[in-house]
Amino acid sequence: MSTVAKEIQDSFETILSSLVEKERSVIVRRIGLKWEKETLQEIGDTYGITRERVRQIEDVGIKKIGRIMRTSPLMRIQESGEKILQLHGGVMTRDRLVSAIIADIGIEWNLNHTIIDVLLQADYNLQRSKPQLWTNTYFHFAEVTKKMVEAVHKEALKILKKKGDIIETSSLYEAIHLALFAQFGNLSNIVLDSIMDIFLDIVKGEEKFIGLEKWKILNPATLKDKAIYVLKKNKEPLHFLDIASAITERFGEPVKISTIHNELIRNNEFILIGRGIYVLKEWGYKDGTVLDVILEIFKKAAIPLSTEEITNRVLKVRQVKITTIYMNLQNKKHIERVGRNLYQAI
Repeated sequence: MSTVAKEIQDSFETILSSLVEKERSVIVRRIGLKWEKETLQEIGDTYGITRERVRQIEDVGIKKIGRIMRTSPLMRIQESGEKILQLHGGVMTRDRLVSAIIADIGIEWNLNHTIIDVLLQADYNLQRSKPQLWTNTYFHFAEVTKKMVEAVHKEALKILKKKGDIIETSSLYEAIHLALFAQFGNLSNIVLDSIMDIFLDIVKGEEKFIGLEKWKILNPATLKDKAIYVLKKNKEPLHFLDIASAITERFGEPVKISTIHNELIRNNEFILIGRGIYVLKEWGYKDGTVLDVILEIFKKAAIPLSTEEITNRVLKVRQVKITTIYMNLQNKKHIERVGRNLYQAI
């Protein structure tokens, strides 16, 4: 074990030696200091006591550690933790906070990270959340209350479910801030960003987007989902060659051109609007040929249209040559000329 890590572990074991035997044993077994980590139930079975009683013994031991370590070199762990927590709005998930402390102090990764967790629990200025389904354990200052965290989560879910799609984090945070201002005052983006990390049913993606964990767009697994991800990220039509390149760049896996092209052709989520150029159907585009598009334009207009009007409307939904539009206007089976430069559907 390296110097810094060994110094921390030795200091921690020295403090543990000051505890009574049962407190020391419970903490050592809970964090896996010498062997594998053990559950409350496993330790309780050894002593013939309940899980809750084991938890109480553990809590008493951790509180004693907090008093003893005030004169210990280990105080720098707590000082680092408080400093980092302050920079993140007073709340952080346990894993993120522990990782940040390790980087801040320069601790080698071969240290048992649960030691840092215990030292943070022993900090009287910090509070640690209780285990809950669909949440990461987190540390927080007293002013970041459980009520606040739950209110932010509830509001975020309401906004995301109503939109039904990913949203830019800045837009989500602004909406949450406005909705909860009367109750909690100014909730900064830093605080909201840290709170979002707590909940497993909300996922932050690339390019500052956020959405629900169950939405495939933020966790694309299939080639189709990855193509959708790329198009949504770019927010504009893309050639299938560019889609393939973007998938390779983003997900680090080579994509055969023929494979991605076939995927785009056979899935109705994608619309071909030009030579090899695709968009998402949800953007308001409709499938069909240029002739189909022209006929739909006539149907909506319900009046004859000029060549210029037809061309402008077609080019909003298809990337084709103007000559292609002119050629389709000559289809006498479906379109008739009714005046100088005016056309309508038959």
